[in-house]
Amino acid sequence: MTTDTTTRPNNQRYFVTGGIIVAVALAAYGVGRIYPPLGPTEGTIAPAQRYVAPQVGEGDVTLGDTSIPQLMQTDAFEVISKNPSFQALASDPNFAALAQNSAAMSAIAAHPAAFTALAKDPAAFRAAVSAAQAISAASRGADAANSAAFAAMARHSAAFQALSRHPAAFQAMAANPAAFALYSKNAPAFQAAAADAAANAAMAKDAAAFQALARDSVAMQALARDSAAFQALASNTEAFRALAGNAQALVAAARSAAAFNASMGQANARLPAAVAMAQHSAAFNALASQPQALAAAAQHSAAFAALARHQAAFQAMAANPAAFAQYSKNAAAFRAAAADAAANAAMARNAAAFQALARDSVAMQALARDSAAFQALAANSDAFAALAANTASFQAAMNANALTAMANNAQAFRAYAGNAQALAASAQAAQSFAASAAAARMAANGQINARGMQALASSPAAFGAMAAQPQAFLALANNAPAMQALSRNAAAFNALGRLPQFQALAANPAFAAAMRDARFTAQFAN
Repeated sequence: MTTDTTTRPNNQRYFVTGGIIVAVALAAYGVGRIYPPLGPTEGTIAPAQRYVAPQVGEGDVTLGDTSIPQLMQTDAFEVISKNPSFQALASDPNFAALAQNSAAMSAIAAHPAAFTALAKDPAAFRAAVSAAQAISAASRGADAANSAAFAAMARHSAAFQALSRHPAAFQAMAANPAAFALYSKNAPAFQAAAADAAANAAMAKDAAAFQALARDSVAMQALARDSAAFQALASNTEAFRALAGNAQALVAAARSAAAFNASMGQANARLPAAVAMAQHSAAFNALASQPQALAAAAQHSAAFAALARHQAAFQAMAANPAAFAQYSKNAAAFRAAAADAAANAAMARNAAAFQALARDSVAMQALARDSAAFQALAANSDAFAALAANTASFQAAMNANALTAMANNAQAFRAYAGNAQALAASAQAAQSFAASAAAARMAANGQINARGMQALASSPAAFGAMAAQPQAFLALANNAPAMQALSRNAAAFNALGRLPQFQALAANPAFAAAMRDARFTAQFAN
């Protein structure tokens, strides 16, 4: 199969597959985008052929629905449509069933190895989904309690990672942190005590585990380099005592904190970000489904927080960012236009919301101080449009409290705004930690079974994604064709998972519609 892309007059773009033109008349949909001139090796189509496309029959085009042609115009599609792994995936007849679940697809694209492995055992997958549902409900309102432990683990991630290799000892320490505070400036004393654990009241119950820890030279070196980790345990006694309810959950929490640290680097600036993300883990995780949008929010947090207090207006702006780029150097003009929103084509449908925004003097001041936020929306239009396509997803991602927390720690977040993928990974790590903390509390009360804990332990990141979107994964577990597509295309998913363009495409709700459209899927037919 060969696929070529050409551009015709009036911004009409054609996909040439096996010599047959699959046309998308973008001008008819009202979509305009400028493309560079064709190179010397690209095909051309004479103007006289413009409307000769009989394979697009009556009923194939829904007037006013621009989602699919807009998707085809994204940079993500431009890259991924030519990728052999994606072509193989899209040619699977069951893949369309999986693509309908945008929330699950987004998570799978971010953690392909974990999900494809889990999908090979449908029973294990269902058990994980069931546990994730319970944990999702249990974790609501507990984010503030998690933030101190998450920040502590992120700050001392190497030491906690070392302890996580000895779960029983780690659990004993987390259950009684004060007993280990005396080692915060004397790691050799800890090693000596652990080597003779049977003689130490705080270690005797798990003497063999502590002795094994004492013999682990790599772990002892990590604790010697950062003995302050003992004090971090003692300073957050209640938080760690809650985590200590289950060794597997505690270890998963440490792995999540280490993943956060790996994404954010060693700078102390990451700690305020850790606290903010842990306190609002669900919102940051939702925003991380579009890393470029998360990075833009990190760069313009105060302006975005102001807009988030006016969700309908903000969603309209995110759905059509180009219409608002003109205000990037003139916030006063935006305020005037919003005050008379009924007369503005881009605002009229949500006139009351824009008028309320115009009356919000605090929001207007924030936009005046950072009018470049309008340009940031336009520069990342694909990401924001994907979020705006689903109201529930947009509201989850653009949570005013989460964005305000980001604005309150603006310097910390701006330091990481240049690396969208790392920022998204850190948000996902915070969500994984929240799921682990909730699992530990549930395990202490006998509310989660061994199989669910095993799923958490094997991949905290994937489990955290399930807990963030439990209904999406329940729907996936009940969809046999979708599960088959996931399990038998592991190689393709794993190859594509390294590409941010695939993650952007998978998270775009228009992709689901595209996979039902014969004009789109015809490009990938065998």
